[in-house]
Amino acid sequence: MTARIEQVVGRYAHLSIEGKPHRVYFEEAGQGIPLLCLHTAGSDGRQFRAVLNDPGITQHYRVVAFDMPWHGKSSPPAGWHMADYELTTTRYTDLIMTVARELDLHRPVVMGCSIGGRIVLDLAFKHARELRALVGLQSSAFGTRYYDPYWLNHAEVHGGQACGAVAYGLMSPLSPEAERWETVWHYMQGGPGVFSGDLHFYQVEGDIRARLGEIDTAVCPLYLLTGEYDYSASPADTQAAAAKIKGAKVTIMKGLGHFPMSENPEAFLGHLRPVLEDIRSATP
Repeated sequence: MTARIEQVVGRYAHLSIEGKPHRVYFEEAGQGIPLLCLHTAGSDGRQFRAVLNDPGITQHYRVVAFDMPWHGKSSPPAGWHMADYELTTTRYTDLIMTVARELDLHRPVVMGCSIGGRIVLDLAFKHARELRALVGLQSSAFGTRYYDPYWLNHAEVHGGQACGAVAYGLMSPLSPEAERWETVWHYMQGGPGVFSGDLHFYQVEGDIRARLGEIDTAVCPLYLLTGEYDYSASPADTQAAAAKIKGAKVTIMKGLGHFPMSENPEAFLGHLRPVLEDIRSATP
């Protein structure tokens, strides 16, 4: 029996980020309009495996999903052990724009989930003219801390299992069991302190509530897709943000949770395909 080989190709890019050399892993498939995918806190680009393998999308889009430094197959920079990892708005935004530039993604569509869904709002504010469109999954303008994230990196706690437990609780009970547990597995493989370091941006530093009204969707269209089973970035949180952004298009995805693209790929693709077709139809 011949093995089925996916068309997804994985490579490493050697980039200068914050003045330091990095070896960043990314996967891509398809051709056409660049679609840059941003994974959630503490995980990696494997979350977008269904998007990378959807022929209806890759026929028109060059889908690229990269692992942020410290995540997945992208190592931290040399000397990482000398300081704690903390993600900030500036660090995150600069990373995304560096990857887009160095991979020659001209005016890409950027789609991010959770922390990625938060940073697309900042990209809409700062980099609208350099981007074709933005798709925020589980987007909110700010998230209050409802647990102590330092337990995710504690000497007396199994960090991988703790991170996996948090992820499991954010998913819909209606999502397929196999996909939910694969999402958990990705979280259980994260490096010590990486998930909590990402949450510094998500729950402390990356508050964009005061600037939402300055986003101009006439320059860069903004689509917000949120699963209903999510207490971290709830439908109410997304709708509250969208209410301050003229022209933002909101879809509440019934039956999905915080990781729609990985916990229930087929249901998520049913919501994503019309959005990407809308973007494509507006592209000269």
